[in-house]
Amino acid sequence: MPAEATPESTLPGTAAETSPDNPWPLQLLSRKLKAHIERAPAAWIEGQVIELNRRGGNAFLTLRDVDAEISLPASVWSTVLDRQKVPLERGSRVVALVKADFWVKTGRLNMSVKDIRPVGLGDLLARIERLRQALAAEGLFADSRKRRLPLLPHRIGLITGRDSDAKKDVLRNAALRWPAVEFDVREVAVQGNTAVSQIIAALKKLDADPHVDVIVLARGGGALEDLLPFSNEDLIRAVSAATTPVVSAIGHEADRPILDDVADLRASTPTDAAKRIVPDVAEELAMVRQARDHLRRSIGRMVDRETDRLHSLRSRPVLASPASMVDARAEDIHRLQLRSHSAVSTAVVRALDQVHHLRAQVRALSPQKTLDRGYAVVQLVGDDRAGHQVVSSPEDAPEGAELAIRVADGRFRAVSVGQGQLLEH
Repeated sequence: MPAEATPESTLPGTAAETSPDNPWPLQLLSRKLKAHIERAPAAWIEGQVIELNRRGGNAFLTLRDVDAEISLPASVWSTVLDRQKVPLERGSRVVALVKADFWVKTGRLNMSVKDIRPVGLGDLLARIERLRQALAAEGLFADSRKRRLPLLPHRIGLITGRDSDAKKDVLRNAALRWPAVEFDVREVAVQGNTAVSQIIAALKKLDADPHVDVIVLARGGGALEDLLPFSNEDLIRAVSAATTPVVSAIGHEADRPILDDVADLRASTPTDAAKRIVPDVAEELAMVRQARDHLRRSIGRMVDRETDRLHSLRSRPVLASPASMVDARAEDIHRLQLRSHSAVSTAVVRALDQVHHLRAQVRALSPQKTLDRGYAVVQLVGDDRAGHQVVSSPEDAPEGAELAIRVADGRFRAVSVGQGQLLEH
């Protein structure tokens, strides 16, 4: 049975189910591709016309992406082109409504242009403003995100066109202001479909270099179409994400690119950028001289003020004749010494008189004085042969009791003869 008559029910239902032993017929694959492609809706795309050839009622053109090296061939009916007020030509920027067609017999994919419209300056400006407002709503232009430029950058990253006047202006003016400044120059395309990718790549490399203190994107103006890369959303987000301060120096006052809004500093021209990121060595030296003179005057005034103060202190009597203060205090000390010596002597004499008086009183009350008047103290002699109990009554000293008698000049012993009897000598 011929392949085209093969019942479709015996064939694999999906491409994944095919095998060397059970393949799809080529016509089946072509029909499925055509059905799938025809289900895809038409899409509006933007590009630049790089080729345009008319052949009778048909025309063939090639569109290229405005920001990348990607192109797409397409066909369009001449009637569609004839509706344009301004004939399309190579280099025209357009938006086109395209629909994919698949030719089963030849297996070719064709992009058919159903409508095409040129993009004018007004459309570009309106599109840029819409993007500007959307990015501003995200906060990409907020002052809080702006990074402060270093006071004296050691190395500057410069992204500019190849051998451009902008590059020369920045390098020359920066060297005139501060000869020691260093540059890391990255030459890229600053217009055309490769500009955005090259600028972003250079920006990322410079931002990753820790020795680069500030990055300058410079271009010497140009037409609106030439400045479109500097309003590209991918570039704007790359600048916003950079950690190194970025300076925009596009040099186009009339149509301000979005890069000016997201950059940490906007310079009106490349020359202005060099002046604003690098200090003038002559001005800095003048400021150093002014600061030195101001410091010298301030120190001179302070020294004069302290000298006057020192003279004022030295002119005081205490510092003019320090010995007079010592002499006055010495006299006071001598006078206080005499007074204290007199007071102590008087107290000592008074105390001695009190001692003598107390001694006389004590002696008058002393038992010795009683003994001196002829009295005696009689005590019984105990077993230890010492006097203990004082005899105060005759009954305390019975006959034969041994007595110890103390008189004024000493002691002696005696024996009691009893009450009422006297010893005969």
